[in-house]
Amino acid sequence: MTFLLGGDLTINRLGFGAMRLPTGTFQGPVRDPATGIAVLRRAVELGVNHIDTAGFYLRGEVRANDLIRRALAPYLEELVIATKVGPLLGPGGMPSEEAAPEQLRGLVEGNLRDLGVDRLDLVYLRVGGMSGPGGVSIADRFAVLAELREEGLIRHLGMSNVDAAQLAEARAIAPVAAVQNAFHVHDRGDAALLATCEEAGIGFAPFFPLGGGFRPIDATRLEKVAARHGATTAQIALAWLLAISPVTLAIAGTGSLAHLEENMRADRINLTPDDLADLG
Repeated sequence: MTFLLGGDLTINRLGFGAMRLPTGTFQGPVRDPATGIAVLRRAVELGVNHIDTAGFYLRGEVRANDLIRRALAPYLEELVIATKVGPLLGPGGMPSEEAAPEQLRGLVEGNLRDLGVDRLDLVYLRVGGMSGPGGVSIADRFAVLAELREEGLIRHLGMSNVDAAQLAEARAIAPVAAVQNAFHVHDRGDAALLATCEEAGIGFAPFFPLGGGFRPIDATRLEKVAARHGATTAQIALAWLLAISPVTLAIAGTGSLAHLEENMRADRINLTPDDLADLG
């Protein structure tokens, strides 16, 4: 299962999210960096060529971007690394504040430096901090990233935590290769936005695809289909994302080798029409 990102980057639709490498939660204890490095290397061995990260994925001195560079540089030619800019860490260590347009260049340059690359494959403008999408103009901020793309520092642009109006506003400024919003088998509020992305050939990479954050998955509602396939409910949740649209990109994250191995078997599950009906 592959997707052509931005018209020129072929990626496997089952990728990897780096948020949980430094810590299980933003407020949790620091993970051992050696474990994160091992997870990243194993992910690539298992076929991952799309890694989603951010400069604000950190806990103490352990930073996801640093682990990616240490584990995988020099990078394979086919490896695509996506990152996000916009949020700033507040006093409590949560990404609760938002960068002004004039701060975005510095955030992009920080990602370039920390990842050890001359150009970023995909940069999302993450909008709204910890709040939901919508309600504000993104034109001034997205225009900054579009300018950095013209300078050659960014290959493709994305939008994260946005509504349909914000996506349209961004597309009027520069091409949008991917959208990253909250979405999973029991959180389908952005189904219309997914349909828009599918029609336009824009990748749709849900964050919290296994129900992290504030909207958990009800695993008991997946057990019937999981039993039918001899799979875990997490695998079914990922398989559902891959089944509902050719543009969905599953980027489940973990700091555990065992969970990584489990997640990466999700693309072997072929859900039937009966399965999809049972999943709602």
